Amino acid sequence: MPSKEAAAARAAVAADVAIIGAGPVGLFAVFECGMLGLSAVVIDALEVAGGQCAALYPEKPIYDIPALPVIDAAGLVERLEEQAAPFKPRYLLGQRVEALAREGEQLVLTTAAGNTVRAHAVFIAAGAGAFGPNRPPLARLADYEGKSVFYLVKRREDFRGKRVVIAGGGDSAVDWAVSLAEVAKIALVHRRDKFRAAPESVARLRALAAAGRVELVIPGQLAALVGKGGRLSAVTVEDLDGRRRDLPADALLPFFGLAASLGPIADWGLALERQQIAVDPATSETTQPGIYAIGDVAAYPGKLKLILTGFAEAARAAHSAFARCRPGEALHWEYSTTKGVPGR
Repeated sequence: MPSKEAAAARAAVAADVAIIGAGPVGLFAVFECGMLGLSAVVIDALEVAGGQCAALYPEKPIYDIPALPVIDAAGLVERLEEQAAPFKPRYLLGQRVEALAREGEQLVLTTAAGNTVRAHAVFIAAGAGAFGPNRPPLARLADYEGKSVFYLVKRREDFRGKRVVIAGGGDSAVDWAVSLAEVAKIALVHRRDKFRAAPESVARLRALAAAGRVELVIPGQLAALVGKGGRLSAVTVEDLDGRRRDLPADALLPFFGLAASLGPIADWGLALERQQIAVDPATSETTQPGIYAIGDVAAYPGKLKLILTGFAEAARAAHSAFARCRPGEALHWEYSTTKGVPGR
């Protein structure tokens, strides 16, 4: 598996194609580019690959991937990473793309971490846009972020044996409360006794609460963090009458959703339609030469927002971009069944 570089590691990267967005469509674009002999670098604002699948519903089943009657979102991301791995993509994660400039035939991207990426083509596979967590309004929150306050779970084992407070009432909060209850002591804080999650997940949560394996703090809301040096010892919660109490905690997982925005991409002179980017459906190219949009962020008449649609758009963009990346070179395309995949 190729290394995924943290935001702090500065780099100057060159590739045929720069892919903005490490969700399923962005990952599949690595494969499609690789099959044409094009190198790729993948940039994402989240610290892990997978986009919404990783951040919002890693354990949710997906039923509309061809030949896979059911697969959970995290499993799909893992398989897509495995499929892309033979082409050795470079990953720049935990950093948003801040600027784009043209230098001759090259497009130069600059990330918030100060990394620069030079490419002949750019694929925007940003889904609904760059994701950032909706943070709770707590004093000194930044002191604890990344140490004992986390907005997504990378590995369940990281929380084994710990006291974990989860806040929220959506799918992420409920699903992780159920999952982490197998390895940690869980308290779930929510402002009301109604959850915005799948009924079967809520039923499992309530069964765990009845068995004493999850503490439901309802109604309740986060009020303060207790600890020092970025390490929590407790989370203060407050009920609707203003009464407070401390929940012992080693970690806090606030799942209040993710805010999505195109961010600086909206200033690149692209034709926009309600946070989506208009493209030529025949090529996936935007109104700016060399910049393509694929997946949910792309808009054209008759568009279906399905993962498999994004997969097809990734293939279309790769074929269209080949001429920019290999000017004057004929594309001798073969099916994967006859061409094979490197290393297999």
